[in-house]
Amino acid sequence: MTATKVHDSPDVVIRADAQVGEGPVFDARTGRLVWVDINEGTIFENDLGSGEQSRTKLDTLVGAVAPRKSDDGFAVAVSEGFGFVTDGVLEIVDPVLPESFRRMNDAKVDSRGRMWAGSNHMELVPGVGKLHRWDGIDPSVSLVDGLVLPNGLGWNAEDSLMYLADSFAHTLSVSAFHPDEGVIDGFRPLVTFGTDLPDGLTIDVDGFLWVAIWGGSQIRRYSPAGDLTEIVPMPVPQPSSCAFGEDGTLYITSARAGLSDEQLAEAPLSGSIFALSTTTRGVPIHPFGH
Repeated sequence: MTATKVHDSPDVVIRADAQVGEGPVFDARTGRLVWVDINEGTIFENDLGSGEQSRTKLDTLVGAVAPRKSDDGFAVAVSEGFGFVTDGVLEIVDPVLPESFRRMNDAKVDSRGRMWAGSNHMELVPGVGKLHRWDGIDPSVSLVDGLVLPNGLGWNAEDSLMYLADSFAHTLSVSAFHPDEGVIDGFRPLVTFGTDLPDGLTIDVDGFLWVAIWGGSQIRRYSPAGDLTEIVPMPVPQPSSCAFGEDGTLYITSARAGLSDEQLAEAPLSGSIFALSTTTRGVPIHPFGH
C-alpha cells in the first residue's frame, strides 16, 4: 500500500473574514478568482496579481456563481433558484425553490454549459435535498432527490464520470455521465467518511479528487478508486471548497460561521482564501451558456 503524502500547510492568499466562503472559480474573461460568501450573499472578484477586489452584494443567500460564455455577468444559484447577476443586479429566471425553508448550495457548470446545483432544507432535514440541472433557457429539472446537503460537484477529464458529495450523509458518490444528454446513470458511494463532512471538491487531470473536509482542518486527495493518497493540513477548521488555477495552484476557501471565540482565537485566518502549489492541473472549468 502506498503511503499517504502529507503536504505543508498552504499559504494565505486573500485575508478575509467570510462567514461561509465557497464556490471558488476562475473567470477566464478577467483572470480573476471569483468566490462567494453564502451567508452574506456576496460575490467577490479578486485580482491575485494586483490585490484588487470587487464585491457584489445580493439580497439573498448565494450558493455559487459561474462566469457566462456569451454574456456579461454571472449565472447564479441562490435561495430562490437560478438566475443571472448583471451589473450588480440579480434577475431570478427559474424560481424553482419558492419555499423559504429551502436554498441552493454548491453548483458547477458541465462541458455543455449547463449549471448543476444541489438544494437543501435550511435545517438540513434528511431527504429534502435535490440535484438540479439548468441550461438558462428551459426550466430546471431535478435529477436526484432524497439527499441531505448536496455539496461538491465535478466531472473527470474524460467527461465520463460525475461526482457528488452529500455532506451530512458523509458520502462521496460517483455516476456514469452522458454529457450530450446531460444525464447520469445513478450515483453509487465511492468514499464514506464516518463522521467527517465532505464539502466542496475539484478534480485534477489525472482523475483524482481534492475534497475539503469541513470541521476536519484538511483537504484530502482521493484516487479514482476512492483511495486516500494525499492530505493537506489546513490552519483553519472549516475549509469549504477548492479550485485549480491555470498553473496548478490549488485555491481553498474557508469559513468562520459557527466557530466559538476560542476557536477563532486559535484559527484567526478562518474565512480566508489559501493557496497550495501542486504537481498537477485541474480539469478545465467551463463557462455557463451556449
